[in-house]
Amino acid sequence: MKDFPLSKAYQLIEPGPVVLLTTRHDGKANVMTMSWHMMMEFTPPRIACIVSGADYSFIALAKTEECVIAIPSVEIAEKVVAAGNCSGRDIDKFAEIGLTPLPAAKVSAPLIAECFANLECKVVDQDFVERYNLFVLEVVKAWHDPARPSPKTIHHKGYGTFAVDGEDITLDSKMP
Repeated sequence: MKDFPLSKAYQLIEPGPVVLLTTRHDGKANVMTMSWHMMMEFTPPRIACIVSGADYSFIALAKTEECVIAIPSVEIAEKVVAAGNCSGRDIDKFAEIGLTPLPAAKVSAPLIAECFANLECKVVDQDFVERYNLFVLEVVKAWHDPARPSPKTIHHKGYGTFAVDGEDITLDSKMP
């Protein structure tokens, strides 16, 4: 073993696929790229996510207490990265990047048509927002595209490098 820089430790334990988080505030829809999230509970499904106070989406999420987590596949990876490389303060990311907003059923934030799954969420806990920018979300409606049964997701490894899902394996599990 050798020393590893603490500034790069996050690259070793990135939690899951890169997702897109959408919000709508004051009539304006926005989308941001996010990779710092984790499942917290199965029933009801709860997700913790970090949204930096510097992000344009932070204010919308804190005020409206709702969002959509859209799960993209590798086919739109360039659009996902583009959404993370600019701010909704300056542009309409949906129009500029070429993402299609769709109406959600239970929240005002839009779904994203190009994503294979969308999770409508409501903020259920902001106790850790001030200290850690951590929001706890409850999924109130889930959508998926049955025409895409085995999409490959992307996983951020840091500094513009991503891994793509690989081969699925099945092992004995006592989990439902």
